[in-house]
Amino acid sequence: MEVLAKPAASTPETRPPLSKAWLEPRLVIVTLAALLIGAWLSANEAERWLITAVYAVGYVSGGLYGTLEVLHGLRIIKPAAGEHDESKIVINVDLLMILAALGAALIDQWAEGALLLFLFSLSNVLQDYAIGRSRQAIKSLMKLYPSEAKVRRENGVVTVGVEQIRAGDVLLIEPGERIPVDGVIAAGVSTVDQSPITGESMPIEKAPGDTVFAGTLNQQGALDVRASAGASDTVLARIIRLVEQAQDSKAPTERFLEVFEQRYAKVILSAVGLFIVLPPLLFGADFQSNFYRAMVLMTVASPCALVISTPAAFISAIAAAARGGVLFKGGAYIEGLAAIKAVAFDKTGTLTLGKPTVTDVVPLGISQGELIQIAASAEMRSEHPLAKAVVKAAEDAPLTEPTAFHALMGRGVSATVDGHEIEIGSPTHLGADLPAALNEERMRLEHEGKTVMLVKRDGAHIGLIALSDQLRPEAPAVVQALKAQGIQVAMLTGDNARVAEAAARQAGVDRVYAELMPDDKVTIVQRLASEVGAVAMIGDGVNDAPALATAQIGVAMGAAGTDVALETADVVLMGDRLPLIPYAIALSKKARRVVWQNITFSLLVIGMLIAGVFLVELPLPLGVLGHEGSTVIVVMNGLTQLLLLPALRKQ
Repeated sequence: MEVLAKPAASTPETRPPLSKAWLEPRLVIVTLAALLIGAWLSANEAERWLITAVYAVGYVSGGLYGTLEVLHGLRIIKPAAGEHDESKIVINVDLLMILAALGAALIDQWAEGALLLFLFSLSNVLQDYAIGRSRQAIKSLMKLYPSEAKVRRENGVVTVGVEQIRAGDVLLIEPGERIPVDGVIAAGVSTVDQSPITGESMPIEKAPGDTVFAGTLNQQGALDVRASAGASDTVLARIIRLVEQAQDSKAPTERFLEVFEQRYAKVILSAVGLFIVLPPLLFGADFQSNFYRAMVLMTVASPCALVISTPAAFISAIAAAARGGVLFKGGAYIEGLAAIKAVAFDKTGTLTLGKPTVTDVVPLGISQGELIQIAASAEMRSEHPLAKAVVKAAEDAPLTEPTAFHALMGRGVSATVDGHEIEIGSPTHLGADLPAALNEERMRLEHEGKTVMLVKRDGAHIGLIALSDQLRPEAPAVVQALKAQGIQVAMLTGDNARVAEAAARQAGVDRVYAELMPDDKVTIVQRLASEVGAVAMIGDGVNDAPALATAQIGVAMGAAGTDVALETADVVLMGDRLPLIPYAIALSKKARRVVWQNITFSLLVIGMLIAGVFLVELPLPLGVLGHEGSTVIVVMNGLTQLLLLPALRKQ
């Protein structure tokens, strides 16, 4: 990744005609139409060649992509880059299904073969729809980079492409601009919104010598920033690489299913091949009759019910979860969520509301109402988030427009209100000769992790106003519900330890990790996984993206979540409702039980039908009936997830 520049404006994504995503669902419809037309022609005793021709159309439409997959696996057709290991021949269930369908055609059972291909292709389409959504995490991250930057040169300030910035360059960052590279402030004072990178809830005051990160937003003052690295070696660039690495790794379940699929297909193919050859050679069995039995064996052993059992349960669970407000990006994540042992919450915007709120008003010599009214009047013209919170807290009080207003960068504001000089800012800058009573209150409030503002009128101290990022009202109950399920709960944040511990105490969280950068969160998630077991990470910001991608299950807050968090996560909580987490876990556990019920049932039916071929010479119609009947049963069992939704939501 040599050059990181802001991409061009995005255009709506479309599916190109004749692509698999566009064509495969339409071929499934064609296959279903061929089945229905063929059945109608058979019922009306049409010409046999016409019935066969209609079913042949169903074979072509239903088996096209399965056949292509078989040819790719056997290296007859070279697979697209990244689809398979090009040095390895793959024998999978697709091959078994195609051979089973061809076997049915060879013994003139075209309808049964077309039905098998229809069900198999339908299951593939459903799985693609549920879990095949392409992620745009990297594109979303790239949007944080400005395409150009102002660099100070000997002949003045020049505008260059962000890829031309080198370590040592001095950049002019004006108010409202994003910082393009990591660096150190050389001149200027301002506040910087670092939430996309560190997750800190409050804008941070920055002065010469302080470090700033690429992708963060300069809010008020102009800054000269000396670049410490080029655009390809920033914190944001590392986030991008972490997301890429985490998404490239395969889940254990996926690897297991790939191995099982190949072994199953090889066993069945070998068994059918031996059954075709050995009885006539060793026992003199009639070849035609034996071949018929071999085709029955191929048909009943085809794993249609087994293949569709998992998506049938998970897709219905995905639909049930969506109705309840949880978006799963695939069945594997339902299974994964059912197995988690720990939940790691991001703090800002997840356990908390993500915006400052006035929590305490401590007056000295005046009333609380008068103090908040004076402070809000002085702050009316300020764009600082803390000032907006103060004005909001006094929204029911009559405010006076200040006749003079000055923003003191890094210190606060001064304004003239009703002829009085009002100063509001940090006690560090304004707190000289602070009365003992106010100083004790200041220390208490700061110990609670709150941001404290001192208010002065005509040089005299008149009180304190404390603000903090408020905990979501439902957070403590959700944490307790998770603990009741035997799940350990941790909180990860870029905020300082005092603020983090205060929030953790309110929420009831035992494990607290503070002052974390994005790669630190990845390390903590990995440590939790090694100590406790599978971890679900719940967050909403760009800084959470690497941890979301690293965790066994990443859960994003929907309404407040950034694009990259939503794209990186495996599960999205729509509407930012934390109580959906215990609900989603309960649904996941139920879905996992149903999946194993379906798998067990499918394997038992296949075993019974295979035994029937050998013990009672099971005829093909009964074999197809048992085979397709088991498919219907596992699908119906999976659909019960929708009916169980109300009961699960009450848990």
